[in-house]
Amino acid sequence: MKKRIFLIALLLSVIAVSASALALSDTRQLNAAFNDIKVYIDGELISPKDALDRPVEPFIVDGTTYLPLRAVAEALGKEVEWDGPNQSVYVGRKPLDPSTSKIAIITCTLSQDEETYCSAQELVEKYGADRVVHKTWPYNFYDEQDEMSMIAGQIAADPSIKALIINQAVYGTVAALDELLKTRKDMLIVLYDPYEEPSDLTKRADLIISTDEIGMGPAMVQQAQRMGAKTFVHLSFPRHMSYYILSDRYDLIKEECSKLGIDLVTYTVPDPVGDLGMAGAQEVMLQEIPKLVERYGKDTAFFCTNCGLQIPLIRAVADTGAIYPQPCCPSPFHGFPLALGIISDYEGEIDYSFGGAKFMSAEITDILKKKGVSGRLSTCPLSASMLFTHAAASYAFKWIDGEVSKNGITVAELQKIMEGLAGVNVYTRAYEEDGEKYPNWLMVREDYITY
Repeated sequence: MKKRIFLIALLLSVIAVSASALALSDTRQLNAAFNDIKVYIDGELISPKDALDRPVEPFIVDGTTYLPLRAVAEALGKEVEWDGPNQSVYVGRKPLDPSTSKIAIITCTLSQDEETYCSAQELVEKYGADRVVHKTWPYNFYDEQDEMSMIAGQIAADPSIKALIINQAVYGTVAALDELLKTRKDMLIVLYDPYEEPSDLTKRADLIISTDEIGMGPAMVQQAQRMGAKTFVHLSFPRHMSYYILSDRYDLIKEECSKLGIDLVTYTVPDPVGDLGMAGAQEVMLQEIPKLVERYGKDTAFFCTNCGLQIPLIRAVADTGAIYPQPCCPSPFHGFPLALGIISDYEGEIDYSFGGAKFMSAEITDILKKKGVSGRLSTCPLSASMLFTHAAASYAFKWIDGEVSKNGITVAELQKIMEGLAGVNVYTRAYEEDGEKYPNWLMVREDYITY
């Protein structure tokens, strides 16, 4: 059955966004066919209604089917809003005003993670406190998760905050995000180093980033080969090797060594939480590494799974002329400053900034050159947490400015940002667990710099 009707405002009245849409001056007389068209969303029949809860019937004009926008959008979980003064319809997120939009960064406290905290402070200094809001999780986040939810609620209450970066996504982040998402679904949410279940986190965050600890295994063997290694010594202890990530990575190291024709030696060192303590374990390392170098030769690469044992390992490798592809947590700040005497003790001041990382690498290069071991030690140019915070902030501002898509994450652009910051290649892959891939969870690994 054909009915002659007047369509006002280019059919905005028919799509039932709001009665105020009738205010447009342009009118057009069209023939519309009403054929009792039914609309199904994911197999379920919907009954389209307008903003006043009145039934609205789909129709056809010149071969094009016109559907009620509000009913369809809301059935797909999108909010619809009519902006009368600007004669605009908003489905889901509204356009952002870059001049007044902010990002929020939540980190651990300074005493818990200096690099992460300082990277956020560096962004506050770079962009200004009117563009970057920096907050910290409570020190004892396990017991203060109500406070975490309160912090998320405070961020949600500021409509000018359009993106949230959490580094680290500790236990309690899911509950905190639920508090934020009660009122804010227009915010870009990016997490680093998550502690909670993948299925819970990926439903709430637009992007999650983790350090690719597993992919690091074959990469460090390849780096050792480039540095001339004929033997690869893996140093650890039973407690660490009971962790599935470390044991899985060891299997890949073993496989890569076999593939490249490098001899793999598995060597057990003291556990720093054992009877000897950290100081005792470090002393054993200083005694054992020279013996291993004497046994296997200088073209031997050493890798240790423990953070505190990097200091004696770096010192011993630099003294013997062996090979050190990377610390367990690749960064110029990890192990090198104390091992090489750049600082005298754990209280020594370090500039945890981009400039500080370049300065540290220059100092390391100079010291190793004087020792006659240039080209024998390497690491990644930036700590993972520092790279993530800066890359996430740069991406968030591009997202606010409309330079990247609002629908999903543009991985190529994010990778380009990270490579620009690190100055080396950056490799990404989707996180996978129990055969399921999570496309919005990226495993990230930087390439090496060799001193």
